[in-house]
Amino acid sequence: MLYISVPLGKLVRRVSRLRGGGSALPGLVVEKIDPGFMRRTLSTLPLGVAVVSGTNGKTTTTKMVVELLESQGLKVFTNRTGSNFTRGVAAALLGEVDWRGRLDADVAVLELDEAHAVHFVNQVPPRYCLLLNVLRDQLDRFGEIDKTAELLQHIAAKTTGTVVLNREDPRVARIAGTLESVTPGGPDVRYFGLDDSLLSTFPNDDEMRAAPGSPAPPAPARPPADVVLRRVGADDAGFEYDGATVTTGMKLRGVYNIFNAAAALTLARAVSAARGQATDQAGLLKALANVAPAFGRGESLVVDGLPLELVLVKNPSGFRLGLKSFPAAGYATMIAINDNYADGRDMSWLWDVEFDTLRDGGVDQLTGSRAYDMALRLQYDDVAIGAVDPEITPALAAFIRGATGKPKRIFCTYTAMLAIRRELSKITTVEVVS
Repeated sequence: MLYISVPLGKLVRRVSRLRGGGSALPGLVVEKIDPGFMRRTLSTLPLGVAVVSGTNGKTTTTKMVVELLESQGLKVFTNRTGSNFTRGVAAALLGEVDWRGRLDADVAVLELDEAHAVHFVNQVPPRYCLLLNVLRDQLDRFGEIDKTAELLQHIAAKTTGTVVLNREDPRVARIAGTLESVTPGGPDVRYFGLDDSLLSTFPNDDEMRAAPGSPAPPAPARPPADVVLRRVGADDAGFEYDGATVTTGMKLRGVYNIFNAAAALTLARAVSAARGQATDQAGLLKALANVAPAFGRGESLVVDGLPLELVLVKNPSGFRLGLKSFPAAGYATMIAINDNYADGRDMSWLWDVEFDTLRDGGVDQLTGSRAYDMALRLQYDDVAIGAVDPEITPALAAFIRGATGKPKRIFCTYTAMLAIRRELSKITTVEVVS
């Protein structure tokens, strides 16, 4: 089957790319005709597989982990296509293996959607996993938030080496207590965490849903963390590990991206240590300082000689942190909200976001299939609105024309971001996601 599935998969991949789409289609084909393809291919890697999952931050965190490990001289395979389903991993593998199905890499670092990660780890038990957070996100797909936590717990239970957990998310941190009971002598557990001064910046889901003024439930004791984010500056950050705090410059913007950098450092340190060689700590920090945002995650493009920033928003926490990380003053602002399957169909979470920071300058343009829902929400926070047009292409053109001479920022859901990037690629250089 091997000598049929790989050539056929590569052929489908080539035809698909020539036709301008279907990046996951070759993976779907190879999964159907050769179900053991992923397990057989990935089992040959000397350092195994690392899975990155959670509600928010998977794409940028995976990108960071890959670049940190490459700074240590490791060859890393990853699903760069952005498809975080199992068929996306299979499709990415087809682009990297030779005609005999051999993969030239030391380790695989894979971003996986929570539900699809469960299917993946049943086929390919990972040596490492990094579990970021559990927040309300696309609950019309995954059900209640505790169900999402159960999906992450399953990933951890299948992990054979090291599980990296977010100390500050109670649903994620609790996973550690389940591992020993499920698998005595199971995986090593490491944490990443925050300095006390930053805790209020990252409320967990229960804290966001609590009524104003209600007392906070007693917090459980926080275990020691391998890496702690101590400070976030305008263009640098301080991390504590191995008993010392180090400061490094950061190209990444947004406090959420910097917190995820602590997560990436924790996983990269664990993988690097497993190869039995000293970790180049200076190399890790240099690589971290040079990581650029993943597409749509705070990336800055240039339109008419001025920056245009794209900020992906998927849930209340992400939108809140985006508004906090990217102050509105001096920027023209556009918001694009779609409710396609990949965005999540239930947009009621917009009412859990406070938009008062946009009040002074207002919002120049609203677009997307839920543009009028967004308009209603902004009216309740007394935010002035320039124009509303559900059609993204003319709305984007009007936004750019109307904001001549000003830097621009667009907050957008996932499919809206893809549409906006396609339009922007006609007038500026945009990173290609193949």
